[in-house]
Amino acid sequence: MSFSWTDVQKKRLAELNFVMAEAAPVFATEQARDQAFKQAEVGLVRAGKEKLAALLTEKKRPALCEMETRLAAALTAQGFVQVTTPVILAKGMLAKMTIDDRHALFSQVFWLDDKKCLRPMLAPNLYYILKDLVRLWPLPVRIFEIGSCFRKESQGNHHLNEFTMLNLVEWGLPAEARQDRIAELAAVVMAAAGIDGYRLELTSSVVYGDTVDVLKGDLELASGAMGPHFLDGNWGMSGAWVGLGFGLERLAMLRSGGQNVRSVSKSISYLDGVRLNI
Repeated sequence: MSFSWTDVQKKRLAELNFVMAEAAPVFATEQARDQAFKQAEVGLVRAGKEKLAALLTEKKRPALCEMETRLAAALTAQGFVQVTTPVILAKGMLAKMTIDDRHALFSQVFWLDDKKCLRPMLAPNLYYILKDLVRLWPLPVRIFEIGSCFRKESQGNHHLNEFTMLNLVEWGLPAEARQDRIAELAAVVMAAAGIDGYRLELTSSVVYGDTVDVLKGDLELASGAMGPHFLDGNWGMSGAWVGLGFGLERLAMLRSGGQNVRSVSKSISYLDGVRLNI
């Protein structure tokens, strides 16, 4: 007879950012399993306390905040302007993104009442701003926002109900330059995030149709789109553009070597990747 981690043990190890092997370990006895679990837990708790001590005496800012600063600095150096928009979104703004009660994303939205919701994405507000900026500023117009978004996501190591998005858009560039520009901008962000070994992959989205995803292994870090696009007319806009949306928690998790995206998220259970019940 053989024994593997119990569900309780697996949950605790996942909370402590234990690196799970692809094949679950097998132990000859329950005693051997529990001893191995205790040894792993003690080591992870010690490492967590050391990391919290470094945050107190040296870093002062958790990984998610540091990531936001690094990305903002990299993009402003490339001529992008940072904007900030409301978290509460009108239902009509979502409808312009084709998200209505028949859309797959509609059931994931946190509705405040029958006319307002917590934004599930940054794009509607950026479209709204851009329709004026392309009139007021010379082309190309380059803007980005970093802010919270909210979706009723499936719970797992890589999903959150509240997550932080970076959405950047460059509007008014030559149409033939779009594909190369997406690759260039992805490289700027990934270099600032300190992540290499990623790849770009053509795929599709329930909102944007054809997209270009940024992946590290099997983990999606960003999704990119380009226009002219069928959504542009809903905002009275036209022209060639590119845009990319990155999940900052996933970037911070990869940069810090974590295994659980919740550990680097906005949380009252974790601080800078460390579970506080240690």
